[in-house]
Amino acid sequence: MQDSLAKLTPAGRRVLDVAAELFYRQGIHAVGVEAIAAKAGVTKKTLYACFGSKDNLVTAYLTERDQRWREWLTGWVERHADSAEEKVLGAYDALAAWMREDFRGCAFVNALAELPSPDHPAHEVIVGQKRWMRDYFAELAAKAGAADPDGFAKSALLLYEGVTVAESAGIGGTTDQAKKVAAALLRAAV
Repeated sequence: MQDSLAKLTPAGRRVLDVAAELFYRQGIHAVGVEAIAAKAGVTKKTLYACFGSKDNLVTAYLTERDQRWREWLTGWVERHADSAEEKVLGAYDALAAWMREDFRGCAFVNALAELPSPDHPAHEVIVGQKRWMRDYFAELAAKAGAADPDGFAKSALLLYEGVTVAESAGIGGTTDQAKKVAAALLRAAV
């Protein structure tokens, strides 16, 4: 999928950008290909020529969003944290910064709610994103000296996901609380 995203035509790029905005704001099932094509200034035929199906377009949207998130998160943590422990906890600060930018919940949790079937082509992207987050926490925890980085990573991911759901429901202040809990878990793990 990454290779095909790099080879998008200008029309395909417009379609994907419009689809990403509409899918995130309104939901995947609520947005039809007609609306995407119209807003992108292309025909449905062009949309299908670029992506083949709405399912493929959804998969492309989530693939690109995942790549953008990974690059943004790792870059943010590297720029704002020095020690290994600061990097683990900095992931929560990064999430807080990300959520200040027009946050409507985790795109992957939202997509999973709409696309629960493991047979959907986007399902692998959704699951892959969550596994990557868990593995990223495990990597950071290992560098911080955690005796059980995988166990810590599972707990850290649960906190992280809880923040995204709580914040999207309008319950503020959960990032700071999750970071405090993660700090306590990390201290206990080293």
